[in-house]
Amino acid sequence: MNDHTDRWRELLEQCRTGDVSVDDALAELRHLPYEDLGFARLDHHRAFRRGFPEVIFCQGKTPDHSARIAQALAARSNRVLATRANAETAAAIRAVLPHAVYHPLGRIVTITQGPIPEPAPDQPLVLVVAAGTSDLPVAEEAVLTARIMGSRVEQLTDVGVAGLHRILAVRDKLEEARVIIVVAGMEGALTTVVGGLVSCPVIAVPTSVGYGASFGGLAALLAMLNSCVPGVTVVNIDNGFGAAYAAHLIANGDRK
Repeated sequence: MNDHTDRWRELLEQCRTGDVSVDDALAELRHLPYEDLGFARLDHHRAFRRGFPEVIFCQGKTPDHSARIAQALAARSNRVLATRANAETAAAIRAVLPHAVYHPLGRIVTITQGPIPEPAPDQPLVLVVAAGTSDLPVAEEAVLTARIMGSRVEQLTDVGVAGLHRILAVRDKLEEARVIIVVAGMEGALTTVVGGLVSCPVIAVPTSVGYGASFGGLAALLAMLNSCVPGVTVVNIDNGFGAAYAAHLIANGDRK
């Protein structure tokens, strides 16, 4: 059950018992479909449909717009996520939401309010595997996204194909995962290696790390798309957020 569903169930029960008037219930529900801020229409219904509120993509937005969106979302959810945030945008969000936390490596702002349940030890594991240290910004985006969504997340770093003994040494952890996110640039070969070792779904994230012939991640993207291992899904270049969102749904789709 997600935050919004719990609140709506509680509100309907209070309305049924007479603890909350119909008018008061309507006042709270008036922004159910969306909230018009003039420059943005916030989809408050998304948490009900998808299990997590609308996420703020800060790149291309002014810091003020990002902050106002974050403030409006935080008024209706105890978890808010903002991606691709630079330091200026993070400062603007923190000016209106002082409890917001900026994670500069992943360019993420997280806002949590009230108690957030810790993942159970037996909850399915989302494992983020980064080929090299240069891939860490994208890996961090994936880790933080999956974590705030409620997944149990662990990370392996610097286990690329230039030293296969490194990934083979953590094979037990690979086999423990319910879904694996592989983050790799250069030639992107780690995806096929990991996919060939495990039975769970693998989500590949090509990064824009590499020399000129990598074409800003295009070489890794094409290599991952052409992986001969079945069960591999590929997201866009540097899209750690999208990979984590999908991984969370795969790992926790049957959990209410």
